[in-house]
Amino acid sequence: MKDSDIQDIPTIHPEIVRKSAEIGFTMPSDVYIGTLLKTLISSKLGGKFLELGTGIGLSLSWMIDGMDADSKLTTVDNDPELIGIAKQYFEHDDRVEVICEEGSKWISNYMGDKFDLVFADAWPGKYSEIEQILDLIKVGGFYLIDDMTAQPNWPEGHDRNVERLVSYLESREDFNLTKMDWSTGLIIAVKTA
Repeated sequence: MKDSDIQDIPTIHPEIVRKSAEIGFTMPSDVYIGTLLKTLISSKLGGKFLELGTGIGLSLSWMIDGMDADSKLTTVDNDPELIGIAKQYFEHDDRVEVICEEGSKWISNYMGDKFDLVFADAWPGKYSEIEQILDLIKVGGFYLIDDMTAQPNWPEGHDRNVERLVSYLESREDFNLTKMDWSTGLIIAVKTA
């Protein structure tokens, strides 16, 4: 399948892609991840969602596109420039809260309701604070991470971080997970208890 075969692309997505190129943003989310996020979010009517690692808002556009009118989404990133751009695109949507804060700090301070889906696309919630994030997922909720297969921008030794994370997730008895050699390499986990 080619990117051009993707249907129902969020209306704002091409503009965000253009802006990514304009500012030299080199870590955009894959469109296949976007379609999957949209599909999973569509299964949770009135859902509560979390994205860790907003970036410039590419995945966020897909997530929002999958939400119904009663859903809420929080997205967190520590880069003020990128958050500023994402806010320009999404702050008018009262279902969405765009937060500029270091992810570890946000996770540690969060006291709200649990989430129906967490997309962890940053170090916090993926390689750190993993137990706290998994505790914040409702039974029946999804935990989704990407970039699980070797990427050109991985620093030396990062493969060991991935191996430790996968081993930890596989050891959890309260999640069922599927590892997918698709897109950038995904793990989808569902909380069962």
